[in-house]
Amino acid sequence: MSLLKRLEKEKINIQEEPKHELRSVRPIPQIDPWREFKSTIHHEVIQALDKTNTQDLKSETLQPIIEHTLDVQADVLGLTPPRTERQRLVQEVMDEIIGFGPIESLLQDPSVNEIMVNGPRQVYVERKGILELAGVTFNDDAHVLHIIEKIVAPLGRRIDESQPMVDARLPDGSRVNAIIPPLALNGPILTIRKFSKIPFGIKELVGFGTLTTEMADFIDACVKARLNIIVSGGTGSGKTTTLGVISAFIPEDERIITIEDAAELQLRQTHVVTLETRPANIEGKGAIMIRDLVRNALRMRPERIIVGEVRSGEALDMLQAMNTGHDGSLTTGHANTPRDMLSRLETMVLMAGMDLPVRAIREQISSAIDVIVQQSRLRDGSRKLTHITEVLGMEGDVIVLQDIFRFEQTGIDKQGKVQGYFRATGIRPHFIDKLISAGQILPDGIFSN
Repeated sequence: MSLLKRLEKEKINIQEEPKHELRSVRPIPQIDPWREFKSTIHHEVIQALDKTNTQDLKSETLQPIIEHTLDVQADVLGLTPPRTERQRLVQEVMDEIIGFGPIESLLQDPSVNEIMVNGPRQVYVERKGILELAGVTFNDDAHVLHIIEKIVAPLGRRIDESQPMVDARLPDGSRVNAIIPPLALNGPILTIRKFSKIPFGIKELVGFGTLTTEMADFIDACVKARLNIIVSGGTGSGKTTTLGVISAFIPEDERIITIEDAAELQLRQTHVVTLETRPANIEGKGAIMIRDLVRNALRMRPERIIVGEVRSGEALDMLQAMNTGHDGSLTTGHANTPRDMLSRLETMVLMAGMDLPVRAIREQISSAIDVIVQQSRLRDGSRKLTHITEVLGMEGDVIVLQDIFRFEQTGIDKQGKVQGYFRATGIRPHFIDKLISAGQILPDGIFSN
């Protein structure tokens, strides 16, 4: 049955797609009655462009071609799309050719922090820490896979049955993870962690309530005094954003080397060298891991080394770098508390394959790390620095920690918002002399409880 006859038979009233209610129990797929028509336009436009490199196309050039093709095909089929529907079809075809298909509008939406494609019919987004269904769908698994390949191919990455997982990034630095069948049973899964086109600064984090001005001044002094800092937190807590903000305190005249799996840090200094890992080729060879890049960075006369995240054996190389003159280094790690972060570091050092006694590992950690900045995502979706903790050293076989600042949660209000306040613990850090000798003079009352 032709599209025209099907539309007439079903008497489909073309309207704006309804928005899903928040937290819907299983989304009902919205079948687009114009899908065949849109597919035809897409095909005809690609034929018209022929061998043109679509990556070099601009929307100003492409839009007239799509509009002309749409009008021609509408005349052939005897269709008259409403003006709003015509605009939507033109935009969607344009997104397919020079954008990332159905999720392009979500990528352009500044209120969306994260996009989660759970197969072709279920797309979630995160806004202000809350998950909700997006009003977009894909045609089928092949459509999702096409968009994934469109993201990873320009980066020299691949995804197929032999390598069904990939980490990548978008041109704006947003972080991408994709996993496909047979590992993913729902169909191809795509997760995109978006980053602001204009990097957040410390004023923005203070404005969001992530920390206080006093805490920001303290971290600023620690960075400029070349203390080694690790930002700890759970998944989605905002570690990388905070790492980027903290990195902005590094003086302009220092040489900074960043090391990441997928380069996403947006540093504003001019003397920045960005290194990125490389996956294995189709033969399983040629992989360059973070650990390899950390070792190489030590030969590049770094004044600061910033590792996006330590996950395994590279922790040992990072600690050794911190202990051998490369002070002022920064990194992040997954952990729920500062104490958990130390335990994770121990485990990661053991993953390096070195048969070291636990006490020797703890001595390395305690002498390398000066400050742990703990970030958490709370129940209402807000993100806060819950601890700024000093690593004092060893006492027996235990690493001693003391909190300098903490967030005290007092409850949850009727709207579900977390209530609480930041406070100094009243303890002056032991490295205060190091801050003073580096010219970082803090107000007397900054540590008062």
